[in-house]
Amino acid sequence: MRVRRSEPVLVHAAAAAADEEEYYYLSNLDQNVAVVMKTVHVFSPSGERPAGDDAATVIMAALGRVLVHYYPFEGSLVVSADDGRLSVRNDRRGVPFVVADADCELEEIGDVVKAPDAAVQAQLVFVRGNSEEKAPLLTVQLTRFRCGGFVLGLAMNHCLADGVAAAEFLRSWAETARGVSLSAPPFLDRTVLRTRTSPTVAFPHEEFAEMEDVSGLADLRDEPRVHRAFTIDAPRLARLKRQTAARSTFVALTAFVWRATACATRMRPEQRSRLMFAVDVRRRVDPPLPRGFCGNAVVFACCVSAAGDLLAAPVSEAARSVQDAIGRTDDAFVRSAIDHIEVARARAPSMTATTLVTAWNRLGFHTADFGWGEAAQSGPAELPRGEVVMFMRDARDGSMVVLLGLPQSCMQAFQDMVDLL
Repeated sequence: MRVRRSEPVLVHAAAAAADEEEYYYLSNLDQNVAVVMKTVHVFSPSGERPAGDDAATVIMAALGRVLVHYYPFEGSLVVSADDGRLSVRNDRRGVPFVVADADCELEEIGDVVKAPDAAVQAQLVFVRGNSEEKAPLLTVQLTRFRCGGFVLGLAMNHCLADGVAAAEFLRSWAETARGVSLSAPPFLDRTVLRTRTSPTVAFPHEEFAEMEDVSGLADLRDEPRVHRAFTIDAPRLARLKRQTAARSTFVALTAFVWRATACATRMRPEQRSRLMFAVDVRRRVDPPLPRGFCGNAVVFACCVSAAGDLLAAPVSEAARSVQDAIGRTDDAFVRSAIDHIEVARARAPSMTATTLVTAWNRLGFHTADFGWGEAAQSGPAELPRGEVVMFMRDARDGSMVVLLGLPQSCMQAFQDMVDLL
């Protein structure tokens, strides 16, 4: 596939927001995630739209209108010289919007989400600048295909939104394109997650701790890294849930992946192995966050075990640890995590001996309908970095796709464990 890009057009909010201030506050939960989150959303040709309707024209115009509600998205990221905190300067820099044309039909590129080709994904998302701090907070590329379908590619700075908020932005944008009222107008005030007047750290917060490498894991970084997507069909998922006695597919699959990565990377029995996964806290804090909260409202739940104990025990023990970690994520834990970042100036730790699970199957990106129907495919537009493992659901048959990268010498061991399911 070859893609020809036009020059970027800067899209600005159609009107100034009434409550817009010079600087926009970012909470402690936004501070450690100033990385670019790339997504693609594939829309099949639609016979319902008039032939003269051009997706690029409609969607670009709708972006200007929805930015009135999401005005920080066209600002720029700044770092305080006093304390190093990030905030958004509302300088109305604009959102670069690129229209591109591909020399093929959509069906020729296959599934760009669950069977990703990095070279194809790179052509579907426009990224400007090589520094997350200096790059635009949001860029858009709409790629038209010969069949009449198109792909919407977004590059969004994660400090703007977590997965839930990013999906709500996409749906609001799509509703604007269809000319309907926003079903969930954004709540932009992130001070509801501000640290307490007297910060109190009441939990150990091992999610920020550094893990000692006693297994020679650092040597594996010199190996070529290979990525693979594993499809776990519905019967195997049901069997895994029975084995783990888990309440949910997420708990069962996360427990399995934690053990499988510890085994595949040949951790020594005494190696402390850590599992981390994001928990949405919108309904877990007291009072709950307002509907439409726009920002990062996740904390990382954490499980730690000696690798020998993790692998010697049945997978149901790992599942119990995962469920317990979810249960601990209440208002007291969330407030303590926010205060810990403030007190310790905690930044994201190294990922030594860590497996980080992200569940894309729960976010609902695919439900955004710009007038051409819901997305046929929707999800991440880049291969997982480092120790990240992505979960995605195949809506056609209920299977789950596990996408991860491992050092070359480790992938077969992971494959062998999947085969035993």
